[in-house]
Amino acid sequence: MQKNMSANTLPATRMQAAEALHKLQSFIGNVQRQVIGELCYGEEKQFFYDKLVELANIVETMPVTYATDGQGNQAIAHLHYFTAGADWYITERDCATEQLQAFGKADLGYGGELGYISIVEILKCGAELDLYWQPRKLSEI
Repeated sequence: MQKNMSANTLPATRMQAAEALHKLQSFIGNVQRQVIGELCYGEEKQFFYDKLVELANIVETMPVTYATDGQGNQAIAHLHYFTAGADWYITERDCATEQLQAFGKADLGYGGELGYISIVEILKCGAELDLYWQPRKLSEI
């Protein structure tokens, strides 16, 4: 599982946050990305710098397609997306250069099911990346 920033970790710089935001472009919808970008200039900018770098690290180090095959509910959900009535828990990212799909659990309000998830489609439907999500096993959700 991913760890939060420790006391030994230096705060992220504005340049690191900008690089992280670019790396996350396929994982965060346009509106959410714009809002986060604006918040990087506000009073809480250091929080957002650090959060962007943390999220980019999670995406870069999370398993790729088929890496959690057979783990079922023991697989780690590294990312969480949500809308008013649905949740998506991502356990694997696409191994292709361009992020087209992911694998995880989709819960549209009826209990959830494992399968492939189009990040592009859920972002088009207004899903947001949960900035406060802490990776955990699907069985713990």
